[in-house]
Amino acid sequence: MTKIAIILGSTRPGRNGKQVADWVLEQAAQREDAEFELVDLADYALPHLDEPMPPAMGQYRNDHTRAWSEKIAGFDGYIFVTPEYNHSTSGVLKNAIDYLHAEWNNKAAALVGYGGVGGARAIEHLRLVLAELQVATVRQTLTLSLMTEFENYSTFTPGEYQATLLNAQFDQLIAWSEALQGVRHPADIQAAA
Repeated sequence: MTKIAIILGSTRPGRNGKQVADWVLEQAAQREDAEFELVDLADYALPHLDEPMPPAMGQYRNDHTRAWSEKIAGFDGYIFVTPEYNHSTSGVLKNAIDYLHAEWNNKAAALVGYGGVGGARAIEHLRLVLAELQVATVRQTLTLSLMTEFENYSTFTPGEYQATLLNAQFDQLIAWSEALQGVRHPADIQAAA
């Protein structure tokens, strides 16, 4: 079964992203075509990138890098839940992405943003970063405005239409994640044919 990580890209105290990621996971639990798991960056003590070798070399020296690598490598696709800070994603999410290379390659990702303009600029920044890592981002995004989707800028209250958009995002992400399995494991596909 296709495995999708919902990566919570904020570690700030009182972060709004936890509510968003929990809602994404609740919506995903209604599906039977993939397995979803919440991966909270607060659970991974990743200091600023501290590996002496470039991640593309795959020569990790630190236990925290190896643990992060093992977690990320096990997924077929990702949903990044990102805040927007200063027209970009969070530093902690960018750092977590930068730690690895091959673990991300030839997989698919979907993007859920939140912030003053729904995290749209953070989403577009992430598309550029992920493209360099050979991650295919699906078209459907969710942009959750602090003005309309959060009561008093802090309590997440998504509109009904957001669940419909999220379901379309799930459809695209699962299809792309499955299609890219042939790129990641071409011998397995040929053997099955």
